[in-house]
Amino acid sequence: MQDNRGHLNGYRIFQVDDYSNFYADDPLMWYSEKTGDSTYVPMNTGNNQSLLLKLGFNMIKGVRLSLLNSTSKDAWFGYDHAFKYNPDGRIGSYKETSYNAFQLNHMINPTLFYEFKMSYIDNYSGSYLYKDPLDTNYVHGKYLENYGSGFFTGGQQKNHSMLTVQDKTVKFDLTWQANHRHSIKLGLLDIAHGVDHQWHTIRNKYDGEESQDLLYEPEIFGDTTVYADIYKVNPRESAAYFQDKMEFDDMVINVGLRYDVFDPASFYPSDRRNPANQLVLGDSMTSTYLQAPIIDQVSPRIGFAYQLGNQAVLHFSYGHFFQMPPLYAMYQNHSFLVNPSDYSTTMGSVLLKPEKTITYEIGLWQELTRGMSLDVALFYRDIYNLLSTKIISTYNQIEYGLYSNKDYGNARGLEVKLDAGHGPIKGILNYTLQYTRGNADSPTQTFSRAGDSMDPVNRFIPMSWDQRHTLNGTVMFSAKNYGGTVSAYYNSGSPYTFMPQSESVLSRINLYPNNDYKPASSTVDLTLYYNFKLAGRYHGKIDLTIYNLLDRLNENWVNDQTGRAYTAVIKETDLASHRSDFNDYEAVSYTHLRAHETREDRGWRLVRVKKKGGGGGGGGGGG
Repeated sequence: MQDNRGHLNGYRIFQVDDYSNFYADDPLMWYSEKTGDSTYVPMNTGNNQSLLLKLGFNMIKGVRLSLLNSTSKDAWFGYDHAFKYNPDGRIGSYKETSYNAFQLNHMINPTLFYEFKMSYIDNYSGSYLYKDPLDTNYVHGKYLENYGSGFFTGGQQKNHSMLTVQDKTVKFDLTWQANHRHSIKLGLLDIAHGVDHQWHTIRNKYDGEESQDLLYEPEIFGDTTVYADIYKVNPRESAAYFQDKMEFDDMVINVGLRYDVFDPASFYPSDRRNPANQLVLGDSMTSTYLQAPIIDQVSPRIGFAYQLGNQAVLHFSYGHFFQMPPLYAMYQNHSFLVNPSDYSTTMGSVLLKPEKTITYEIGLWQELTRGMSLDVALFYRDIYNLLSTKIISTYNQIEYGLYSNKDYGNARGLEVKLDAGHGPIKGILNYTLQYTRGNADSPTQTFSRAGDSMDPVNRFIPMSWDQRHTLNGTVMFSAKNYGGTVSAYYNSGSPYTFMPQSESVLSRINLYPNNDYKPASSTVDLTLYYNFKLAGRYHGKIDLTIYNLLDRLNENWVNDQTGRAYTAVIKETDLASHRSDFNDYEAVSYTHLRAHETREDRGWRLVRVKKKGGGGGGGGGGG
């Protein structure tokens, strides 16, 4: 069991049914109810419970059975700055997982054995304020107001989603040492998925009536409206593989082949310009619904290691890897309804191809001295069929997004690993140099830019995980009854999109996404342990772990106008437009910036805020 209270707190000045109005120019006419108890409320919390049980049985000679049960229950709330003074209006996230497995291992003879496994997993996840979407504790939407202050002074988040995925898996693996040169493996896999997805926006039953401003009762709609996305599907995936490990005097070669099949078990509209037949048109412009085809792929893989004398090994690998798109990209908006507003609808597609990665790697392992070795490897990866969103225009000229496989990316780099040991002390040092590029950083990038009247990206840009330098080091000390580990991590900054101030000449240029890099981050962790005996019979162990030993503050997010987590640009117009009787604009910026630093066992760093006068538009650090 784990109960994490987090380090970011809210301040309950308001309750969800408090009402505020800061629209008047005269502060004497402002109105704000503050019925909260003014207590601090942890806002990034987590509660986790897990249980694991495994039973193993040795049956007849060479046969072993095992049973496994794993259950977990998690609940967590993420910090939401807009609800800092109304923390009870935030939705939470919930997850419950039950996993059961049966496994049979049978060694037929010393050169032939197999493993048979059956498992069942029931995975529930949800995001909501109350599990029952019709709960009477929901309040009227008129309370959800943040004009002037930048913070919600009442109201609730009313998105409600629940997803249940049940997987039934059967897996068989056979290993046969045919002779002293060939070790053959083959395997079969079958997974039957059961997916039950329900997403709703909670509405007011009295919407559209004269009394809608006074009366409220929560209501949800079915899948025939844009306020819900409900589907039950049963896709199935299967795979088979064959591998031969060939051992010679100075070389080891691995050759393998994998075949994957995925059946979406669903349908799609024949005319994407009228996918739900919302438009009453002629037969040639009306959709029929067709069965989605089965998706398959053959993935070859090869690798070898060549002995260079007694202290060096040259190794190479090449392989194709298959990954299906996420379920939401295939089944989202399963009723195919298009919202009447441009760029407000995204729709899944069961015609998506799997993401295909082709990997090449060559390296050299070299023993430098006794107890010290160095491994250097060069790698290159082509990533095809990356998830994207293409723009479809309906017959009445409404544009929406359809998930597709338009994008491409690649990664290339260098990995260096140094191992050293002497007596009770051992050390490992890893360094990675990497470049990643692609034509889109997120599946909806092209769609979102079009909706914002921005030009498409017509060149490769750094991907969000384009981390140039990664350096990790670990030193371990081990004695008879005690020991410890010190681990240090350094990561150069990852990309973010710099958005210049509106007065800057740069602001008139259509800048590409991910055009700058965040500051580097580093941290050191320490773990110590001590083994002991009780009453000469029972073994015990004490562990002590200190995370972020040096109290390092790392900037996980940065302000898009300054490139730092603790600076923002505040203009006189921002100060003039701020309306509130419970905070000032500087406090909005300070607290907003603080939320984007990693606190990690120390007090807040002072926040520097730059002020700039004149000009229009909002500052980068506002609420």
